Amino acid sequence: MTDSSMPSPPYPSPDNPLLRVVVGNAIASVERGEAHWKDAVLHAAVHGWYEGHIEGEDTCPGCDYRGQLPKGSNRG
Repeated sequence: MTDSSMPSPPYPSPDNPLLRVVVGNAIASVERGEAHWKDAVLHAAVHGWYEGHIEGEDTCPGCDYRGQLPKGSNRG
């Protein structure tokens, strides 16, 4: 676990066990020559985001927001 504060979900916590599996699988696929490192990073990022989304829903079921912005707000 890190000492720095992490953003609100959909980012998974650094000690999320499924995130470790996703990253480990990405590394292994590159080492076995099954994927280019860019594809492995993209795959890990997408699945890491998804795991963070699930973690956020589990932490706060029914919440209508993520972080400081209300759901559906104009972000820019």
